[in-house]
Amino acid sequence: MIARAPGKIVLSGAYAVLEGAPAVVTAVDRYVEADASRAADFLTPEVKAALPGRAAPWFDAGALRSGDKKLGLGSSAAILVASLGSVFAAERGITDEGALRGAVFEPALVAHRTAQGGGSGIDVAACVHGGTIVASRAGATLAVRTISLPEGLHVDVLFTGVSASTSELVGRVRAFKARAPHAYGGVLEALRSAAEDGERAFSEGRPEEVVRALRDQLRGLSDLGEHAGARIVTREVGRLADLAIEEDGIVLPAGAGGGDVALYVGQSPPSPRLTAAFAAERHERLALSVGARGLHLRS
Repeated sequence: MIARAPGKIVLSGAYAVLEGAPAVVTAVDRYVEADASRAADFLTPEVKAALPGRAAPWFDAGALRSGDKKLGLGSSAAILVASLGSVFAAERGITDEGALRGAVFEPALVAHRTAQGGGSGIDVAACVHGGTIVASRAGATLAVRTISLPEGLHVDVLFTGVSASTSELVGRVRAFKARAPHAYGGVLEALRSAAEDGERAFSEGRPEEVVRALRDQLRGLSDLGEHAGARIVTREVGRLADLAIEEDGIVLPAGAGGGDVALYVGQSPPSPRLTAAFAAERHERLALSVGARGLHLRS
């Protein structure tokens, strides 16, 4: 059985989701494929945690890479979800799409958190469910609901060409929290408020308010990065954001930041001037669609 799981991008709620704020995440039409009839030639830590001491399926994650660089589209979660989907379909005979997603979600969530030493689980949720979701964490529980992207909202995904380590960035943020909990609380309260505004605007289909909330989140992410000594918002993203604001849009990190992918979000497509600025800053617009299908078997 060959199972397919999509990559993802975080549209809203980065970092704040770790403190219980809602995140908006969308699946993209770049897929990992896993085949339980073939033996794995490489094991990720997440798959090892999900299938300890067991044979793992072969997988192809080439769609989530550019040459030797990862694109930052959640490949670890997509590999895990596709691998479990393939194994469960082969061993348990699960072929119904809804049943397969239901069987995979919790084991994938546990394995991903085990391998990464925690985390929100929103990557796994997006890979399993697909579409666009709102996810929020309360302890070990992750609540997920599906929404539609607002009409008239344009989202472009930009590949920065620079790989970033999510674990390193999150580690610096955790260290900031440990050494200065009061300052951390103030920064995260602002991010949490902006994340809640973003979730509300996405859910109510108000593109202008989405852009406003994401601008607030960019300011919060910049503040968090300065306090934590983490390059969450790169200089290039900062320059592009200034230009995008002039066009009633915004450019901001997608997820943990520091490289990998960034987002342009606006009420209209980026102008030729802004598109030229993307190229000048070596930010490549990726050819992909958002709101893609979640975990499924290849027909």
